[in-house]
Amino acid sequence: MPLQDHSAARYLDPAAPLDTRVADLLDRMTTREKVGQLNQRMYGWDAYRRTSAGDFELTEALHAETERFEGLGALYGLMRADAWSGVDHGDGPGLEDSADLADLVQRHVLERSRLRIPALFVEEVPHGHMALDGTVLPVNLAIGATWDPALYERAAAHAAAELRARGGHLALVSALDIARDPRWGRTEECFGEDPYLAARLTEALVRGMQGAGERFAADKAPVVLKHFAGQGATVGGRNSAESELGPRELHEIHLPAARAGVRAGAAAVMAAYNEVDGLPCCGNRALLTGLLRERWGFGGLVMADGLAVDRLARITGDKVSAGALALDAGVDLSLWDEGFTHLAEAVERGLASEAALDAAVARVLRLKFRLGLFEQPYTRRAAVPVDAGRELSTELARACVTLLHNTGGVLPVGPDVRRVAVLGPHAATTAHQLGDYTAPQRPGTGVSVLDALRRLAPPGTDVRHARGAALTGADLTGIPEAVATAAASDLAVLVLGGSSARTPDTQFDANGAARTVVSEMTCGEGVDLAGLRLGRAQHTLLDAVTATGTPTVVVLVQGRPHAVPEAADRAAALLTAWYPGPWGGEAIAEVLLGLTEPVGRLPVSVPRSADRLPVHYNHKDTEYGSYVDGDAGPLYSFGHGLSYTTFHHGPPRWAGHTVEVDVTNTGTRPGRSVVQLYVRRLRAPVWPRTLELRVFRSVELAPGERRTVAIHLGADQLELVGADLETVVPSQAVEIRVAVSAREALTAVPLVLEVGRDQSLTAPDDTPL
Repeated sequence: MPLQDHSAARYLDPAAPLDTRVADLLDRMTTREKVGQLNQRMYGWDAYRRTSAGDFELTEALHAETERFEGLGALYGLMRADAWSGVDHGDGPGLEDSADLADLVQRHVLERSRLRIPALFVEEVPHGHMALDGTVLPVNLAIGATWDPALYERAAAHAAAELRARGGHLALVSALDIARDPRWGRTEECFGEDPYLAARLTEALVRGMQGAGERFAADKAPVVLKHFAGQGATVGGRNSAESELGPRELHEIHLPAARAGVRAGAAAVMAAYNEVDGLPCCGNRALLTGLLRERWGFGGLVMADGLAVDRLARITGDKVSAGALALDAGVDLSLWDEGFTHLAEAVERGLASEAALDAAVARVLRLKFRLGLFEQPYTRRAAVPVDAGRELSTELARACVTLLHNTGGVLPVGPDVRRVAVLGPHAATTAHQLGDYTAPQRPGTGVSVLDALRRLAPPGTDVRHARGAALTGADLTGIPEAVATAAASDLAVLVLGGSSARTPDTQFDANGAARTVVSEMTCGEGVDLAGLRLGRAQHTLLDAVTATGTPTVVVLVQGRPHAVPEAADRAAALLTAWYPGPWGGEAIAEVLLGLTEPVGRLPVSVPRSADRLPVHYNHKDTEYGSYVDGDAGPLYSFGHGLSYTTFHHGPPRWAGHTVEVDVTNTGTRPGRSVVQLYVRRLRAPVWPRTLELRVFRSVELAPGERRTVAIHLGADQLELVGADLETVVPSQAVEIRVAVSAREALTAVPLVLEVGRDQSLTAPDDTPL
């Protein structure tokens, strides 16, 4: 295609205002070019192949796609590597040549574009960039267990820098799903069950990845927050099922994280698969336009989830009208769909308006201008220290390990323990520490629990190993060896759990979700469970090892809270590490040996069994009765987590505009306490919840140290969703309860405050602020 001279065009002037540049470029575009900007049809791994010489060449499929729309709006997963894409170290882009591949594709796109419009390279960054040699972080559920937004912000900034240094632009990150049913395989992608905790971590994600300012720095990446909205509440914990949510539940539980992300400046959100009250999110104008854009003032990009637009044909009748419905609802950029490829036809037939088409194109172009792609379309190569990524991943892993009980007092491992048996299917492997959406790892990457204990244990410690059982199935042949090893030891460390490791024999749906699982995959997208038990052989191994009489520490490596009440009853100590990443084994060993203090707190309530769901703490304040045949409460409650020391928390007191709590380390070791402030409403315009987390603060104390923790309490901590679904601060009485878990907050000494009509706060014998 002959190139035209647009050198004097306003859209090419970097000094011109963004709105001027967008309007000028939009005015020059044909309908065909506009539609091309809204399509993200290709899988990125189909755009290239590695030659026998070791370099990359572009495929005919990419040539056909850029010819179809005279350019390319966006390309998904150019660097994605996993069992679904089929990309591995032998044929995919690694750390050394990802930028070369990105620049090769970008050069081709610019040559095919009459107006020299660059493409957006969209990449999965669920817990680090999902690319070969990318830093793998602990999964989101583990991030939630840290209760440390500042640490997560640092890790998010590193992930953004890695992405941009390799040629990627836009980061897809799960943040908005709230874990309400642990049977759902994507529970690992949630920050937890609580909207406040998720909102604070979502803010940290946006700040860390995007930075500040209208234009993105070379080491910052715009974030697409997934998934909007209510996907964590699908019926039965089944992936992509309907969400039976009333408007209030949606607003109170499933929207706060999204609202926090929008307020923090998130560049984009992804419309979810599920429907809410009969309207699929991708076709829900009330959600995407009425709420997100008009009420919240969001001016960024809305991307559809993979093939979600085409699903709308179930209610529109065909894919052309499905694309028109999604566009009218507020979707700007499709993902693999056919429906958006027919938008020109939809406009001609009057199914979609040209104004809606132009508005969507303008949002795509604006993001490209904010990234500076018209001035610098090629990768600004920068060295991002690999060691820094590993250190951050390990630091997060340390912070997420949560000590659930230590009734036997066996932890930390004492000097009299000379023989340690390390057992279980997770003991000697790192593959199951990684979580779903993880690229293949190079041999030798990561540290297992066994290797870390052998390296870190005091000299002379005999660390023995027997696997004992597989993750799945009922093969018991390895249990006698494990039992003998445990019986001959002073301490048994039994590492159990689940796995989200995809393998080449896993079968996938068209959107990449696991369909027929034929490996040890027990969690992840498409891997939903009817029950929450571990594999049969794992339970048999647990029973046999604890029956030896050897003190046993159970460590759970998992992407959801499994129901293992036997460990609570029989093990001397119980920890959960979630999926802690490649170096999680090192973090676990450090905690076991007392080299690191356990500081994690539960981001979800742990159920006793799948037949006693739900168990989330923030249910409605009703007569929440038990069952005749069992306790309805959780095994361990939201916010719970022990230390190797003890703390005393004094009663809360009102001091000016702050709540003050004295925290004392009453033990013999340093430690971290997470002070959790819950609100219980005594009167409210709508039916209240039993408790609502509204603030949390971490305090690190030396043995015997006492510190006053001051928590500012303002109207924003006391707001609720009113009768009209608008956020209000009702002039009603509230109880402030400060505790170390939701369960303890139920019996904590309350501080009663009155909220005045002017939103002033008063306590007994106080004057209004």
